[in-house]
Formats: sequence, C-alpha cells, structure tokens
Amino acid sequence: MAEDTEGVSESAVRAAQDVRAVFSRLRRALRGVPVTADGLTPSQTSVLSRLSRDGAASASALAAAERVRPQSMAATLAALEQHGLIRRDQDPEDGRKQLVTLSAAGVQRVQGDRQARQEWLARALQEGYTEAERATIIEALALLDRLTQS
Repeated sequence: MAEDTEGVSESAVRAAQDVRAVFSRLRRALRGVPVTADGLTPSQTSVLSRLSRDGAASASALAAAERVRPQSMAATLAALEQHGLIRRDQDPEDGRKQLVTLSAAGVQRVQGDRQARQEWLARALQEGYTEAERATIIEALALLDRLTQS
C-alpha cells in the first residue's frame, strides 16, 4: 500500500477524511432534528448543552467557552432566564460573582432534546439499515471508540 510523504498510508488518510466528513454530516443532521419548539436560537441551545455537560459556570466562563463577547453571552443568558431554563446563584467562593446553572425546566429541556435526537437516530437506523448493517455499524463504532482511549 502506498504511503504519503509523512509515512501515513493512503488508507489511513482516506479513513481520517471519511470519518471527519461523516461525523460532521451526522452532527448537522442531529442538530436539524426538530425538538422543543420554543424559539431558542442555536447559541441559546448550545449554552444549555454546555451547562448540562459541564455544570455551573460564570457568565464570563461561558462567553469564553462559547467564543462570544461577554455582552452577547449576557443577552443569551437573559433570554434563557426569561424562558425559565437557567438560574443564577451566588458563587460560594466569591460572593461578587454569580454562577449559572440549569433550572429544573432547563434540565427537562435538554433531556427532551436528547431524547428526540436519540429517537430520530434509532428510527433512521431501523428504517434505513438491515440488522446485519446495524451490527457492522456497532462494530465500526467500537473500533473508532479506541481513538478516544489513547
């Protein structure tokens, strides 16, 4: 098998390109799944997901993590607070700061969105692939998971 100038085989380069492309398209497809219709923007949804995944954070930490200006994050948080999806509590280590967390409604929203995406993906796999093909996908994902183990 031929290798490129860096000593990486053509098949490894092709696999890397294909994996990135497929996962990128899958991510876009999952983001496009209709979820709770309450008019949240993608940036608001992203902040909810980040809070769910990473836990409480200050507005400035969220702005840095989301790569937006503090003023933009303030507007995003104000909208989420208006929807009742977040709450702000005093930082126990620095009373001058506030920590943003998901409210009970925010937790439900994130869980509902994840459930909707999970159901869409399960239906798509059920309807578009045979049992043998789904088994192949499961095996391929186990191999790809090894990338995350190093």
